[in-house]
Order: sequence, then structure tokens, then C-alpha cells
Amino acid sequence: MTAATATTPVKKKRHIALGCEGSANKLGVGIIAHDPDTGEATVLSNVRHTFVSPPGTGFLPKDTAQHHRAFFVRVAKQALADAGVRIADIDCICYTKGPGMGGPLTSVAVAARVLSLLWGKELVGVNHCVGHIEMGRAITGAENPVVLYVSGGNTQVIAYAEQRYRIFGEALDIAVGNCLDRFARALEISNDPAPGYNIEQLAKKGGRVLLDLPYAVKGMDCSFSGILTRAEELAEQMKRGGKGPDGELFTGADLCFSLQETVFAMLVEITERAMAHVGSSQVLIVGGVGCNERLQEMMGAMAAERGGSVYATDERFCIDNGIMIAHAGLLAYETGFRTPLDESTCTQRFRTDEVFVKWRS
Repeated sequence: MTAATATTPVKKKRHIALGCEGSANKLGVGIIAHDPDTGEATVLSNVRHTFVSPPGTGFLPKDTAQHHRAFFVRVAKQALADAGVRIADIDCICYTKGPGMGGPLTSVAVAARVLSLLWGKELVGVNHCVGHIEMGRAITGAENPVVLYVSGGNTQVIAYAEQRYRIFGEALDIAVGNCLDRFARALEISNDPAPGYNIEQLAKKGGRVLLDLPYAVKGMDCSFSGILTRAEELAEQMKRGGKGPDGELFTGADLCFSLQETVFAMLVEITERAMAHVGSSQVLIVGGVGCNERLQEMMGAMAAERGGSVYATDERFCIDNGIMIAHAGLLAYETGFRTPLDESTCTQRFRTDEVFVKWRS
């Protein structure tokens, strides 16, 4: 066959997924494309809307679910417009199956189901934690890291082995993000844009004293409830004019600094132990607390001493978002995984190591 008559190979159509996230107070819809030849992922849109409760309060499931129902159509339309794709281009609808808060999860699962039926697209239920991990790997290029997953609902040290993300250590009670969020209420710190972010900014102004807080590492696991209780006691003591260990008055900024230093040191310790166990030189930090620059700095110092490196993303991908659900869902979809309509439920308990990671060897 001559060059003039040779048939030009037909390029494979790229795969596109729309992802819906709403396991907590962030409602996100994202659209991602995968190149079937190179495997490269391209973020087409990543739209998010946050339910913000008043200072001194948390977000209740019923209020958060109502927020997600009210804003879903608006966020989904914006994601489609930003991506510049047609409904016909989308291969599947991915949604967060769990873990998370029941009301918000259900609201978004129902919305995803509606899109599936309206548009005639197949559904893919996604583990929220796996979504964080896969998005972090895609954005940073980390190959086979130890993963520190830190958020308002989860604290886990994870490593991949035999097509599962194995949990090496975790919080025994409340998650580190929940500890920070609840402490913010004690100081009536604003929830806008996020209590953890505002604690981080206050902590930068503290540091004159390091207040004594419980350091609770138990093997590969951590406990944060006792630290929270003591931090709340110190907050009340501060409001009454109490003095620190140096005999001077301490401030809310000093409390924020002390809390961060203590809980982050605990996380660094168990992460380093996991690195030594699996022989890894890479750490990937994912989840909302992973945005914290001080945590990244402390983890970076530890990794550098071991000749390793730390990978993290900015708030676009660390904080809960729809694009991570789209990405992890599309990875599963490309292996043949589907969620039948009658099984498109959600669950508040869905462990990271329950997922069969068929897309990794």
C-alpha cells in the first residue's frame, strides 16, 4: 500500500466524566477528560459552592443538604459552561457514594441519579477518600507515595499494595480537621472561607509560647479528642485572663500555634513510621487540612532528612471538589466498572481499603 492510499488511523475519542461531590459542606461539580492513548487527565471545569455557617457553630446535616439541593443545578450548569462540552460528549456521571454526612450525600446522589436518567448516562459510585488520592497523584505526579489523608471527617496514613489502598494508621476518635473546626468554635473564629484556614492565619501571629497539650500517638494511630478538650479549657482560661507557662498572658494566636504544632507533629510521626515500613521516599498529602502550609513545611523537613520529598496540591484540589470524583470515577469506568441504578445508594461508612483499585497494577 502506498502512502497516498494508506488509511489514516482513527484517533480514539477521549473519555469524559462529570463528577458530583457533596459529602460535607462543599458542593462540587467537575468535568474531566482522559486521553485513551496517553492516559493524560485534563481538568475541563471544577466548580464549587460552600455552605458557611455562622461563627461559633458547625454545619448541620439538614442545613447542608438543603444548601446542596438549592445550588446543585446552578453549579452543574456552570461546570458544563466552563468545560465547553455537550451532554452528548459525557460518558458517565460519577458521584460520591461515601463516606460522609448522610443528608448531604443523599442530596447529591439523588441529583446524580436524575442526571443519569435525564441524559441516558451510566453511573459510577466513588469512594470519597480514593477520589482525594487519585486526584493528588494526577496533579502532583507522585508515583507510589505514602498518603496522609487529613480532612474534617478522616485522618488516615495510607499506602498502596495489591490493588488496595491499605490503611496503616488512623484517628481513633475524631479527625484532625474536626478537632481544628471545633476548636475554632471555642474562639468564635469565622467559618469563612474555612475555620482551619483562619486558624492557620492566626497561628502565624502566635508562637511566643508553646502551650502544653496532650500528645496522643498510639502505635500508628492518633487520638485528638483529649487535645481538643484541653485546648478548649485553655481557651476559657485565656478569656478569664489566665497566664501561660512563662507567667505572661497568652492569646488566641498562641493557642492556634500550639494546637497546630502539636497535632501536626503527631501526623508527621506516624507518616514517617509508615514510610520506613514500606520503604517509600514520597509523601502525598491530600484532604482539606493538606492545604495547611505549616503541615507541608513540617512534613517536608521530615522527608528531607530521609532523602525524600513531599507532594501536595493547592485549595482547588485539596478541599473537597467534584473533579476528584470525576477523575476516580472515570478511572473505574475505563476498567468496566458501573453502578446500576438500583444500587446507586450512598453510605456514611465506606473505608478506603474496601475499594478494589483495578486501574493500578
